[in-house]
Amino acid sequence: MTDIRYDALALGDAMVDILSPATTDLLADEGMVHGQMRVMTSEAEAARLEALMSHRNAVAGGSAANTMAGLAMLGGRAAFIGQVADDEMGDLFTRDLVAVGAAMPKPPQPGPPMTGRCLIFVTPDGERTMNTWRGASETLALTKTDETEIAAAKTILLEAYLWDQPVPRIAMRRAIEIARAAGRRIAFTLAAIRMVENNRHDLLALMADGAIDQLFANEEEVLALTRETTLNDAVAALRALVPLSVVTRGRGGALSVTADGVTEAASVDCLQLRDTTGAGDIFAAGYLAAEANGQDERSCLRLGAAAAADVICAIGARPAPGLAARLTAGGFTGADRHGMTMPQK
Repeated sequence: MTDIRYDALALGDAMVDILSPATTDLLADEGMVHGQMRVMTSEAEAARLEALMSHRNAVAGGSAANTMAGLAMLGGRAAFIGQVADDEMGDLFTRDLVAVGAAMPKPPQPGPPMTGRCLIFVTPDGERTMNTWRGASETLALTKTDETEIAAAKTILLEAYLWDQPVPRIAMRRAIEIARAAGRRIAFTLAAIRMVENNRHDLLALMADGAIDQLFANEEEVLALTRETTLNDAVAALRALVPLSVVTRGRGGALSVTADGVTEAASVDCLQLRDTTGAGDIFAAGYLAAEANGQDERSCLRLGAAAAADVICAIGARPAPGLAARLTAGGFTGADRHGMTMPQK
Protein backbone atom coordinates (compact mmCIF):
# COMPACT_ATOMS: atom_id res chain seq x y z
CA MET A 1 0.00 0.00 0.00
CA THR A 2 1.20 3.52 -0.80
CA ASP A 3 2.39 5.43 2.28
CA ILE A 4 0.40 8.50 3.30
CA ARG A 5 2.29 11.66 2.33
CA TYR A 6 -0.59 14.15 2.43
CA ASP A 7 -3.31 14.93 4.92
CA ALA A 8 -5.46 15.92 1.95
CA LEU A 9 -5.18 16.15 -1.82
CA ALA A 10 -7.76 18.00 -3.89
CA LEU A 11 -8.88 17.76 -7.50
CA GLY A 12 -10.37 20.99 -8.72
CA ASP A 13 -10.47 23.97 -11.03
CA ALA A 14 -7.08 25.64 -11.46
CA MET A 15 -8.26 29.23 -11.60
CA VAL A 16 -6.76 32.67 -11.15
CA ASP A 17 -9.07 35.00 -9.25
CA ILE A 18 -9.06 38.56 -10.56
CA LEU A 19 -10.81 40.84 -8.08
CA SER A 20 -12.00 44.38 -8.51
CA PRO A 21 -14.32 46.77 -6.65
CA ALA A 22 -17.62 47.36 -8.41
CA THR A 23 -20.93 49.16 -8.08
CA THR A 24 -24.32 47.51 -8.18
CA ASP A 25 -25.03 49.60 -11.29
CA LEU A 26 -22.15 47.90 -13.11
CA LEU A 27 -23.53 44.49 -12.16
CA ALA A 28 -26.96 45.44 -13.50
CA ASP A 29 -25.54 46.88 -16.72
CA GLU A 30 -23.69 43.62 -17.40
CA GLY A 31 -26.58 41.36 -16.46
CA MET A 32 -24.86 39.93 -13.39
CA VAL A 33 -26.89 38.69 -10.43
CA HIS A 34 -25.55 40.13 -7.19
CA GLY A 35 -23.72 37.47 -5.18
CA GLN A 36 -24.07 34.74 -7.80
CA MET A 37 -21.68 32.98 -10.18
CA ARG A 38 -22.06 32.60 -13.93
CA VAL A 39 -19.97 30.73 -16.49
CA MET A 40 -18.68 32.70 -19.46
CA THR A 41 -18.94 31.02 -22.84
CA SER A 42 -15.81 32.27 -24.61
CA GLU A 43 -12.35 33.70 -24.07
CA ALA A 44 -13.50 36.84 -25.91
CA GLU A 45 -16.27 37.39 -23.38
CA ALA A 46 -13.78 36.89 -20.54
CA ALA A 47 -11.39 39.43 -22.07
CA ARG A 48 -14.14 42.03 -22.55
CA LEU A 49 -15.38 41.73 -18.99
CA GLU A 50 -11.87 41.76 -17.57
CA ALA A 51 -11.26 45.07 -19.34
CA LEU A 52 -14.07 46.62 -17.24
CA MET A 53 -12.27 45.85 -13.98
CA SER A 54 -10.44 48.63 -12.16
CA HIS A 55 -7.72 48.24 -9.51
CA ARG A 56 -7.39 44.56 -10.37
CA ASN A 57 -5.78 42.12 -7.96
CA ALA A 58 -4.84 38.71 -9.43
CA VAL A 59 -4.24 35.75 -7.11
CA ALA A 60 -4.37 32.00 -7.51
CA GLY A 61 -7.85 30.74 -6.71
CA GLY A 62 -10.30 27.92 -7.31
CA SER A 63 -12.40 26.41 -4.54
CA ALA A 64 -10.47 23.21 -3.81
CA ALA A 65 -7.11 24.89 -4.45
CA ASN A 66 -8.00 27.59 -1.92
CA THR A 67 -8.74 24.90 0.64
CA MET A 68 -5.39 23.20 0.03
CA ALA A 69 -3.59 26.54 0.31
CA GLY A 70 -5.32 27.22 3.63
CA LEU A 71 -4.54 23.73 4.91
CA ALA A 72 -0.86 24.18 4.06
CA MET A 73 -0.81 27.57 5.80
CA LEU A 74 -2.12 25.86 8.94
CA GLY A 75 0.69 23.30 8.91
CA GLY A 76 -1.12 20.53 7.04
CA ARG A 77 0.36 18.40 4.28
CA ALA A 78 -1.62 19.46 1.22
CA ALA A 79 -1.50 18.77 -2.51
CA PHE A 80 -3.57 19.87 -5.49
CA ILE A 81 -4.19 18.36 -8.92
CA GLY A 82 -5.57 20.77 -11.50
CA GLN A 83 -4.69 21.79 -15.04
CA VAL A 84 -3.13 25.12 -15.97
CA ALA A 85 -1.81 26.30 -19.32
CA ASP A 86 1.80 27.21 -20.02
CA ASP A 87 1.11 30.94 -19.76
CA GLU A 88 1.50 33.87 -17.39
CA MET A 89 -1.59 33.06 -15.33
CA GLY A 90 -0.64 29.38 -15.15
CA ASP A 91 2.76 30.35 -13.76
CA LEU A 92 1.11 32.67 -11.23
CA PHE A 93 -1.24 29.92 -10.08
CA THR A 94 1.51 27.35 -9.58
CA ARG A 95 3.88 29.82 -7.94
CA ASP A 96 1.25 31.05 -5.46
CA LEU A 97 0.18 27.55 -4.43
CA VAL A 98 3.70 26.22 -3.96
CA ALA A 99 4.74 29.37 -2.07
CA VAL A 100 2.33 28.60 0.79
CA GLY A 101 3.58 25.02 1.10
CA ALA A 102 1.13 22.99 -0.99
CA ALA A 103 2.36 20.52 -3.59
CA MET A 104 1.20 20.78 -7.20
CA PRO A 105 2.61 17.80 -9.10
CA LYS A 106 0.77 18.30 -12.39
CA PRO A 107 2.79 20.25 -15.02
CA PRO A 108 1.29 22.96 -17.26
CA GLN A 109 0.14 22.12 -20.77
CA PRO A 110 0.67 24.19 -23.94
CA GLY A 111 -2.29 26.46 -24.70
CA PRO A 112 -4.85 27.14 -25.94
CA PRO A 113 -7.01 27.14 -23.97
CA MET A 114 -5.56 29.67 -21.59
CA THR A 115 -5.42 29.15 -17.83
CA GLY A 116 -8.85 29.51 -16.27
CA ARG A 117 -9.86 32.65 -14.45
CA CYS A 118 -12.66 33.93 -12.28
CA LEU A 119 -13.51 37.62 -12.58
CA ILE A 120 -14.82 38.69 -9.19
CA PHE A 121 -16.64 42.00 -8.73
CA VAL A 122 -16.76 43.01 -5.07
CA THR A 123 -19.55 45.43 -4.12
CA PRO A 124 -19.40 47.76 -1.09
CA ASP A 125 -21.33 45.24 1.06
CA GLY A 126 -18.40 42.79 0.72
CA GLU A 127 -20.40 40.38 -1.47
CA ARG A 128 -18.71 38.90 -4.50
CA THR A 129 -20.24 38.33 -7.91
CA MET A 130 -18.24 35.84 -9.96
CA ASN A 131 -17.80 35.30 -13.70
CA THR A 132 -15.87 32.14 -14.57
CA TRP A 133 -13.96 31.05 -17.66
CA ARG A 134 -12.54 27.59 -16.92
CA GLY A 135 -10.06 27.43 -19.79
CA ALA A 136 -7.45 24.69 -19.32
CA SER A 137 -9.26 23.30 -16.25
CA GLU A 138 -11.80 21.70 -18.58
CA THR A 139 -9.07 19.47 -20.04
CA LEU A 140 -8.00 17.84 -16.77
CA ALA A 141 -7.06 14.16 -17.18
CA LEU A 142 -5.11 11.92 -14.82
CA THR A 143 -1.68 10.45 -15.52
CA LYS A 144 -0.05 7.54 -13.69
CA THR A 145 1.87 10.07 -11.61
CA ASP A 146 -1.38 11.77 -10.61
CA GLU A 147 -2.84 8.41 -9.60
CA THR A 148 0.16 7.67 -7.38
CA GLU A 149 -0.25 11.05 -5.68
CA ILE A 150 -3.97 10.41 -5.07
CA ALA A 151 -3.22 7.06 -3.41
CA ALA A 152 -0.78 8.83 -1.06
CA ALA A 153 -3.41 11.17 0.48
CA LYS A 154 -5.45 10.40 3.58
CA THR A 155 -8.38 12.43 2.26
CA ILE A 156 -9.29 13.20 -1.36
CA LEU A 157 -11.28 16.41 -1.78
CA LEU A 158 -13.42 16.83 -4.91
CA GLU A 159 -15.33 19.95 -5.90
CA ALA A 160 -18.66 20.36 -7.69
CA TYR A 161 -17.27 23.09 -9.97
CA LEU A 162 -15.09 20.49 -11.68
CA TRP A 163 -17.81 17.83 -11.68
CA ASP A 164 -19.81 20.18 -13.94
CA GLN A 165 -17.47 19.40 -16.85
CA PRO A 166 -17.49 16.05 -18.76
CA VAL A 167 -13.73 15.48 -19.20
CA PRO A 168 -12.71 16.34 -15.60
CA ARG A 169 -15.65 14.26 -14.35
CA ILE A 170 -13.94 11.18 -15.80
CA ALA A 171 -10.80 12.10 -13.85
CA MET A 172 -12.81 12.54 -10.66
CA ARG A 173 -14.52 9.18 -11.05
CA ARG A 174 -11.10 7.59 -11.51
CA ALA A 175 -9.86 9.40 -8.39
CA ILE A 176 -12.73 7.88 -6.42
CA GLU A 177 -11.73 4.40 -7.64
CA ILE A 178 -8.09 4.96 -6.66
CA ALA A 179 -9.01 6.35 -3.26
CA ARG A 180 -11.35 3.46 -2.53
CA ALA A 181 -8.75 0.87 -3.58
CA ALA A 182 -6.17 2.53 -1.32
CA GLY A 183 -8.55 2.73 1.64
CA ARG A 184 -8.64 6.53 1.62
CA ARG A 185 -11.51 8.85 2.49
CA ILE A 186 -13.40 10.92 -0.09
CA ALA A 187 -14.69 14.40 0.69
CA PHE A 188 -16.82 16.52 -1.62
CA THR A 189 -17.60 20.23 -1.55
CA LEU A 190 -20.81 21.42 -3.21
CA ALA A 191 -19.21 24.82 -3.96
CA ALA A 192 -22.25 26.70 -5.34
CA ILE A 193 -26.03 26.35 -5.70
CA ARG A 194 -25.75 26.46 -9.50
CA MET A 195 -23.43 23.46 -9.45
CA VAL A 196 -25.86 21.61 -7.20
CA GLU A 197 -28.79 22.33 -9.52
CA ASN A 198 -26.81 21.27 -12.59
CA ASN A 199 -25.61 17.99 -11.10
CA ARG A 200 -28.15 17.08 -8.42
CA HIS A 201 -29.01 13.64 -9.81
CA ASP A 202 -25.34 12.63 -10.18
CA LEU A 203 -24.41 13.90 -6.72
CA LEU A 204 -27.25 12.07 -5.01
CA ALA A 205 -26.33 8.91 -6.93
CA LEU A 206 -22.71 9.20 -5.73
CA MET A 207 -23.89 9.49 -2.15
CA ALA A 208 -26.32 6.60 -2.51
CA ASP A 209 -23.47 4.46 -3.89
CA GLY A 210 -21.33 5.26 -0.85
CA ALA A 211 -18.74 7.17 -2.90
CA ILE A 212 -18.69 10.20 -0.58
CA ASP A 213 -17.60 9.97 3.05
CA GLN A 214 -17.64 13.65 3.95
CA LEU A 215 -19.67 16.53 2.53
CA PHE A 216 -18.89 20.26 2.81
CA ALA A 217 -21.74 22.65 1.98
CA ASN A 218 -23.50 25.78 3.12
CA GLU A 219 -27.11 25.86 4.23
CA GLU A 220 -28.50 27.03 0.90
CA GLU A 221 -26.64 24.32 -1.01
CA VAL A 222 -27.92 21.60 1.33
CA LEU A 223 -31.49 22.79 0.89
CA ALA A 224 -31.05 22.82 -2.90
CA LEU A 225 -29.56 19.33 -2.90
CA THR A 226 -32.24 17.72 -0.74
CA ARG A 227 -35.13 19.96 -1.86
CA GLU A 228 -36.20 20.26 1.76
CA THR A 229 -37.54 23.52 3.17
CA THR A 230 -35.83 23.44 6.57
CA LEU A 231 -32.24 22.73 7.58
CA ASN A 232 -33.33 20.08 10.09
CA ASP A 233 -35.12 18.13 7.38
CA ALA A 234 -32.20 18.57 4.98
CA VAL A 235 -29.58 17.21 7.35
CA ALA A 236 -31.88 14.34 8.28
CA ALA A 237 -32.04 13.46 4.59
CA LEU A 238 -28.26 13.69 4.24
CA ARG A 239 -27.67 11.51 7.28
CA ALA A 240 -29.03 8.56 5.31
CA LEU A 241 -26.60 9.24 2.44
CA VAL A 242 -23.34 10.63 3.86
CA PRO A 243 -21.47 9.50 7.01
CA LEU A 244 -20.42 13.08 7.79
CA SER A 245 -21.97 16.36 6.61
CA VAL A 246 -20.38 19.71 7.50
CA VAL A 247 -22.72 22.65 6.95
CA THR A 248 -21.82 26.33 7.27
CA ARG A 249 -24.44 28.96 8.08
CA GLY A 250 -22.59 32.28 7.85
CA ARG A 251 -23.27 34.30 10.99
CA GLY A 252 -25.26 31.32 12.24
CA GLY A 253 -22.09 29.30 12.72
CA ALA A 254 -21.62 25.75 11.49
CA LEU A 255 -22.67 22.23 12.30
CA SER A 256 -21.62 18.69 11.54
CA VAL A 257 -23.97 15.75 11.26
CA THR A 258 -23.16 12.07 11.77
CA ALA A 259 -25.17 9.01 12.71
CA ASP A 260 -24.33 9.83 16.33
CA GLY A 261 -25.90 13.29 16.26
CA VAL A 262 -25.34 16.96 15.52
CA THR A 263 -22.42 19.08 16.71
CA GLU A 264 -22.68 22.88 16.50
CA ALA A 265 -20.26 25.78 16.81
CA ALA A 266 -20.83 29.52 16.72
CA SER A 267 -19.33 31.79 14.10
CA VAL A 268 -16.19 33.78 14.88
CA ASP A 269 -16.48 37.56 14.68
CA CYS A 270 -14.83 39.48 11.87
CA LEU A 271 -13.99 43.04 12.90
CA GLN A 272 -14.64 44.45 9.44
CA LEU A 273 -16.22 42.40 6.65
CA ARG A 274 -14.47 43.24 3.40
CA ASP A 275 -14.94 40.32 1.00
CA THR A 276 -16.72 36.97 1.42
CA THR A 277 -14.76 35.34 -1.42
CA GLY A 278 -13.32 32.02 -0.28
CA ALA A 279 -15.04 31.89 3.11
CA GLY A 280 -16.36 28.37 2.61
CA ASP A 281 -13.09 27.19 1.08
CA ILE A 282 -11.00 28.40 4.01
CA PHE A 283 -13.55 27.10 6.51
CA ALA A 284 -12.93 23.65 5.01
CA ALA A 285 -9.17 24.22 5.33
CA GLY A 286 -9.47 24.97 9.03
CA TYR A 287 -11.74 22.00 9.57
CA LEU A 288 -9.38 19.63 7.74
CA ALA A 289 -6.36 20.99 9.61
CA ALA A 290 -7.95 20.28 12.97
CA GLU A 291 -9.19 16.91 11.75
CA ALA A 292 -5.68 15.95 10.59
CA ASN A 293 -4.51 16.59 14.14
CA GLY A 294 -7.12 14.29 15.64
CA GLN A 295 -9.34 17.00 17.12
CA ASP A 296 -13.00 16.43 17.97
CA GLU A 297 -15.89 17.67 15.83
CA ARG A 298 -16.51 20.88 17.74
CA SER A 299 -12.81 21.80 17.56
CA CYS A 300 -12.80 21.17 13.81
CA LEU A 301 -15.82 23.43 13.38
CA ARG A 302 -14.30 26.15 15.56
CA LEU A 303 -11.01 26.25 13.67
CA GLY A 304 -12.94 26.29 10.40
CA ALA A 305 -15.00 29.24 11.63
CA ALA A 306 -11.91 31.11 12.81
CA ALA A 307 -10.11 30.60 9.49
CA ALA A 308 -13.19 31.75 7.55
CA ALA A 309 -13.47 34.87 9.72
CA ASP A 310 -9.85 35.69 8.96
CA VAL A 311 -10.25 35.52 5.19
CA ILE A 312 -13.41 37.65 5.00
CA CYS A 313 -11.64 40.48 6.82
CA ALA A 314 -9.41 40.99 3.77
CA ILE A 315 -9.81 41.17 0.00
CA GLY A 316 -9.23 37.86 -1.76
CA ALA A 317 -10.05 34.18 -1.54
CA ARG A 318 -6.98 33.18 0.44
CA PRO A 319 -5.69 34.36 3.81
CA ALA A 320 -2.78 36.75 3.99
CA PRO A 321 0.56 35.30 5.14
CA GLY A 322 0.67 34.59 8.85
CA LEU A 323 -2.72 32.87 9.14
CA ALA A 324 -1.54 30.36 11.75
CA ALA A 325 0.05 33.10 13.84
CA ARG A 326 -3.10 35.23 13.75
CA LEU A 327 -5.28 32.33 14.80
CA THR A 328 -2.84 31.49 17.58
CA ALA A 329 -3.03 35.08 18.83
CA GLY A 330 -6.81 34.76 18.86
CA GLY A 331 -6.71 31.58 20.91
CA PHE A 332 -6.73 29.10 18.02
CA THR A 333 -3.52 27.16 17.54
CA GLY A 334 -3.08 25.64 14.11
CA ALA A 335 0.53 25.82 13.00
CA ASP A 336 1.93 22.89 14.99
CA ARG A 337 0.86 19.59 13.46
CA HIS A 338 1.59 17.74 16.69
CA GLY A 339 0.31 20.25 19.22
CA MET A 340 -2.81 21.93 17.90
CA THR A 341 -5.24 22.77 20.69
CA MET A 342 -8.66 24.28 20.51
CA PRO A 343 -9.58 26.15 23.71
CA GLN A 344 -13.26 26.25 24.58
CA LYS A 345 -14.59 29.81 24.35
